[in-house]
Amino acid sequence: MTSPSSHLPSPTRRDALKAGAALGGSVGLAGSFARFAHAAGSDEMRLALIGCGGRGTGAAVNALSSPGRFKITALADAFESRLSGCLRILQRKFPQQVDVPPERRFVGLDAFQKALATDVDMVAICTPPGFRPQQFEAAVAAGKHIFMEKPLAVDAPGVRQVAAANVKAKEQGLLVAVGHHLRHEAKHIELIDLIHNGAIGEVGLIRVYFNAGSLWIRPRQQSQTETEYQVSNWYYFNWLSGDHIVEQHVHDLDVGNWVMRDEHPVEAQGSGGRQVRIGRDTGEIFDHHAVEFTYPSGVKMISNCRQIRGCWTSFAQHVHGVRGTADMQGHNNTSLTIAGKEPRVWRREKDGHQTEWDNLCAALAKGEKYNEVDHTLRSTMTAILGRMATYSGKVVTWDEALSSNLDLAPEILSYDHEPPVRPEPNGIYACAIPGQTKAV
Repeated sequence: MTSPSSHLPSPTRRDALKAGAALGGSVGLAGSFARFAHAAGSDEMRLALIGCGGRGTGAAVNALSSPGRFKITALADAFESRLSGCLRILQRKFPQQVDVPPERRFVGLDAFQKALATDVDMVAICTPPGFRPQQFEAAVAAGKHIFMEKPLAVDAPGVRQVAAANVKAKEQGLLVAVGHHLRHEAKHIELIDLIHNGAIGEVGLIRVYFNAGSLWIRPRQQSQTETEYQVSNWYYFNWLSGDHIVEQHVHDLDVGNWVMRDEHPVEAQGSGGRQVRIGRDTGEIFDHHAVEFTYPSGVKMISNCRQIRGCWTSFAQHVHGVRGTADMQGHNNTSLTIAGKEPRVWRREKDGHQTEWDNLCAALAKGEKYNEVDHTLRSTMTAILGRMATYSGKVVTWDEALSSNLDLAPEILSYDHEPPVRPEPNGIYACAIPGQTKAV
């Protein structure tokens, strides 16, 4: 199966959009190792890290542990404390691969611009997803090769902005890697290849889960503006995270699309709400979502994600065919069961967070083209489609979702700017109400 072409409408909130950029085609490839201008004539790769939180620090550790001979030469983050903490970890682990003097440490919402202005070969964009379209577009304009975390946006205008910038990235020969670690784990690669080759017969149903407990909360400080507080607690605000169905569950939805040969669903319907996580410190997002996605062939993907303490947890993807079942675990072993046969088990090998960097470096060393944006845009948009369905309580089609002009993520570069949402007089942030909320 090939994914149907889904053309992006024009114009949108961003002037960069090219009419006709598509999400539905095959994954494009771009880039060449020969384009890199290395420091001092060596084969050392200068890397700027934009976003120094836990995932950014982890990505930097993976980069410096890869065979790519990276050196971190610039750091940027919205908060000085996170930048300093990241720097301490990297200096302790990789003292010879970190060269970030004070003049290349940038703090604030505009810090990414300053990092991009330095003489680096590549940037790692690990900031909250709401910032990603703007920062990816700027990195492409600066001619940098890019690693960026998933998801790629929090709304349809952001998806279209990334798609347009990626056209330019390909034209310039820029390499772009994306942090969908399951795409780089042997257990998933081998099992999905078997599914594609008919091991379980025709696929009839997919079930995917990201059910977990509660997450971190950073208490409000008296000195903070409302925008600074929300950026500090970015996970709980749609303009920054897209809700956990977009920020986290996108991993599982990407696997579902991958099983369907990178097709995307044509519609979704579902339900969700904020049952437990209600308070002044937990923002506006839901704490549970349940969505039924429908693919062009009629195959259904049943999706569940939840963040409530004390409940059943699962980070897994299950594929049911007419001859058997594939059970894939995000962080554990994976198995294939054919009727009448003993299950075949794949043990988890190297963490995909490391192999995604190793694979990027292998492409660099061989001078191969490399771009992982297109399929990630489809999974990002699939997650946004799911959120639209749960927030609205309606059946939402792919085309309706993709053409939406609902803009969640203004381009804010200062903590003095007004955020798109504010708490009610009681200090609690309102959440979506199915049947009432305009979510598309």
